[in-house]
This record gives sequence, C-alpha cells and structure tokens, in this order.
Amino acid sequence: MWGNINHAEAIALTSLNFAYKEIIASHHLRVPPRPFIPDTKKSLNPNKKNLLDDNLVIHGDNLEALKALLPKYGGRVKCIYIDPPYNTGNEGWKYNDNVNSSFFKRWLKQTVDADDLERHDKWCCMMWPRLRMLRELLADNGAIFISIDDNEQHRLRMMMDEIFGAKNFIGNIIWQKKFSPQNDAKHLSDNHDFIIVYAKDSVIWRPNLLPRTEKQNKAYSNPDKDPRGRWMSSGLDVKTYQKEYDYTIITPSGRAVTPPRDQCWRYSKEKFEELVTDNRIWFGKNNNNVPRLKRFLSEVKQGITPLTVWLHKDVGHTQSATQMLKKIGISFPNPKPHTLIKQVLCIGADQDSVVLDSFAGSGTTAHAVLELNKQDGGNRRVILVECEDYADTITAERVRRVIKGIPNAKNEILKEGTGGSFTYCTLGKPMDIEKMLTGESLPDTTTLASYLLYQVTGISTEMTLKPNRDGLFHSTDNIDYYLIYRPELKYLRKKKASLTAKRAKAISKKKKPAVVFAADKEQSQRDLSKLHIEFCRLPDAIFRNQFA
Repeated sequence: MWGNINHAEAIALTSLNFAYKEIIASHHLRVPPRPFIPDTKKSLNPNKKNLLDDNLVIHGDNLEALKALLPKYGGRVKCIYIDPPYNTGNEGWKYNDNVNSSFFKRWLKQTVDADDLERHDKWCCMMWPRLRMLRELLADNGAIFISIDDNEQHRLRMMMDEIFGAKNFIGNIIWQKKFSPQNDAKHLSDNHDFIIVYAKDSVIWRPNLLPRTEKQNKAYSNPDKDPRGRWMSSGLDVKTYQKEYDYTIITPSGRAVTPPRDQCWRYSKEKFEELVTDNRIWFGKNNNNVPRLKRFLSEVKQGITPLTVWLHKDVGHTQSATQMLKKIGISFPNPKPHTLIKQVLCIGADQDSVVLDSFAGSGTTAHAVLELNKQDGGNRRVILVECEDYADTITAERVRRVIKGIPNAKNEILKEGTGGSFTYCTLGKPMDIEKMLTGESLPDTTTLASYLLYQVTGISTEMTLKPNRDGLFHSTDNIDYYLIYRPELKYLRKKKASLTAKRAKAISKKKKPAVVFAADKEQSQRDLSKLHIEFCRLPDAIFRNQFA
C-alpha cells in the first residue's frame, strides 16, 4: 500500500486537517504592520532612552505584536516559551482574529466553552498563524518550549511537525504539576502537564547542561588523597562478552580476581595495566577488593544532560506558583512556577539571549529572566505579550514588584528585588494601504524603514534606521538601501517624495548596487537597472506578501 507513495504524498497523509485551514494558512502574511507606542507612565525605565531596546511588556493582540516584532527581532530570539490556552472548555478564551472571511466572522469574540463543537478547530485556527510567526522570530540556534495538556497535545504536535518540521522535534517533557493524588478524579488523577520542545534547526541547536547539584558532587571523595582531587568509582565488568577481555587480575595484596560468569572486563589487559600505572584503578583501602575505575570530578561533564521528566521537587508545582504570587500580592488562576521557567531558560537561553513569551499571563517568564540575571549577572532580555486588560494591573505589575522588591518577603531575592527595567508598550494604528495612498495615515520614517528592510531582505536589526539627507538608511557590503519619503507632505505621491532622474544619478555615482523605496519614479526600471538601481514602489512594498 505504501510502496508507491512519494514523499510529498506521505507528508500530506500525516498532516493535520481542521476547519478552514486553507484560509488561515497564510493569515500571518496578511496581518498589517503596527508600530509600538511606549507608555512611559506604565514603564519602569529610569534611563528614558532607547525605550524599545529594553525588556518589553506589550499590551495588544499577540499575533499583531509578533508581526510588529519582526523588523527588530526576526531570527534573533534564542528561546521562546508560551503557555497558550489548553482549550479545556473552562478557560473562557475568545477567538478574535479578524480573518477576512465570512466563516470566521461568526466566531469573533465568542467565548469558546466545553459545549462548542468547533472549539478544537477554533484553537487550531488561533494557534496556526502564531506558530508561523514565532518560527520566523526564532533564531537558527533557538528552540521553542510550549506548555500544554492532553486536550490539545496531539494536535499541537501535528501542527508543529508541519510548521517547524518533524525532524526538529526535540522532546516531550513531562512536568509533575501536583504532588498529591486527586482522589475525586472521575478516571485518573491528572498530575502532569507537557512541555513540547522544537528547535528551529535540530542539527544546530543543543541544550545547555543543567548545573550539578551539591548532592551529586557529594558522591565524590578522595580517600587515597589523589592529587587530581575527588573521585568516585565504577565497576570494570561488562555483560558483552569478548574472550580477549576475559583474564585474571592479581590485586596488590595477591588476590586473584576474575570477571563474573559469562562477563568480561571493560578493558584489554594492556589498557588495564596502563590505568593501574596512572593510579586510576582502586583496589580498596586494603588493596584486596575487586578493582574499580576511578572517575574524577574534574574530568566528568560539568553539568547534567536535561531529562524529559521534571519532578515538582526540582522545578516547583502549581501550588508553589500560587504561593509565590500571593507573596507578591497578585492573584491569577493556574499560574506556572517561575522555577519551572527558570529550568526552561537554563536549557534554552544563554546569559545574553532574547527570550519571548507571547502568552504572558501573570508575567512568570519575566520573573524567571530577572531572577536569573540577578543570580548569574546575565543580560538576558525578555519580551512579554498579553492581550487581556490585565496586562498592566497583573502582568506588568508583577514585573514592577519583582524588580523593586517585596519589603516583607522572606525570600532574599524577592525582598531585595532583582533590579532591571522594562518598557510598557501598546500597538499603534495599522499601516493601511488605502490611507497611505491618500495621506490620511502615514507611518513615521524609522518605523517604515525597518519594516521595508525586513519585508524585502529578511534583515532584522536593532539599530534605529533613520534615513540621512540622501535617503540612505541601511548599507551592507554589497547593497545600499534608500528611502525617499516625506510624511509631512500629507500625500505619498509628490515629486519631492519620488525617485527623480537627478536623485538616481547621484545614487549611481557611489558605484554600488542600490534598492530605492519611493512612491514614484521618473525613469523606467530598464533605465534604472543600467544605473544598478532596483526601484520598490511605496506603499506596495510594505504589503507585497499580503495576498501570498
């Protein structure tokens, strides 16, 4: 049956189908760009400069916010953690994506509950474009961690296989969220959640090792005062039998020792003698024991490979998360412990990484980032996105209190505060192609320049892109980028905002290929090509993928 199916057909057979998938598949491309509007009153940024270069708490639709992040952070986020709605039917989430289709209009602003027969389709339609956008933001050496439970875990896995690629699946972590059985459960006591992990590129991505615990290090000692330091021993016998590795060892006390029946030694006789000479074999205090190999603490891997089972005693549980919020003075249903997110960050982020959480909730991810920075002197930056009205009163407020400190807290870090800062942002009006043509709505120059650069080249940059007098706003080794744009003219297509023959000639004198964004031009593209200039018309260049 399967022998005649080609690769493309095999992929199609294993893809996830849900209502209106063909409509939602490219919705992320049609989301209009929006600028960020910093709110200095709600921010905690004493520097007051470069507000958007700080940690960010963004209040707005997370799909629109992700689109707005692309010019600055596309391909640059090392670690993404999200905790989307589990779609249990009891969460009260609403489908709000304004997809230009009558099928979706009837879904808008309707609460998704347990009786909704389309709730799984709605959930998939909500998640698909966000996952597409998150992948675009993720660095090539980055990974995404997604909390989920049994309600949607299997659908999420299939969507992730399509969007991120099945080969980039890293693992399915089991987190023990409760420490006691739920005796009133109808069937089984639900004591765990999942954290699904995918890399942008599994060939490149590697997890950071977790720090060794004091308990693990205590297993090492130095009874023979070896100058190489503490060690622990391991057996020399193995079950895979090889005749040449089956020989008699004479201990220093004269005792003859052979491997257990049907087993042999780990090393050849010659290698064993080398290890004895190097004082790497332990015969016991009286030199009469079965020989064992000495493994020095200084030579073992200085960290632990992460496991796929995370116990509550190591990373916290839901009750400890609720208790932490109570200490901070904030109430929020079903929070994740910040110790759980710290574990994610220890594995998936470096000390100077950008971390993103686009389902921010109570701000747990920011708490974890700030605390880690306090502990190890790191410079991680966090971006939170929350669409609900509590973005200021709960999400950002938790971040404020964690930074400043809680005076009566017993926890030392919580009492002192982590330090740091953040900028609170909302989303500005979307760039609208019709309003740009009439001059009713024109974006500021730096916002437009960053969107154009990313849209056309895929280049994201943290630099502020401000055109100089000639219009040059970005330069690479091979190409210069120009923006001829005058928003104060109140109309896009005026000669002062056009690529005139005079301007084209001046640009060509630099003898470097150029891309020029402008509302109009005086010469044909054929003539401009002779000058090594590629013309991109405004505002079309901004929306070129709108109907892809």
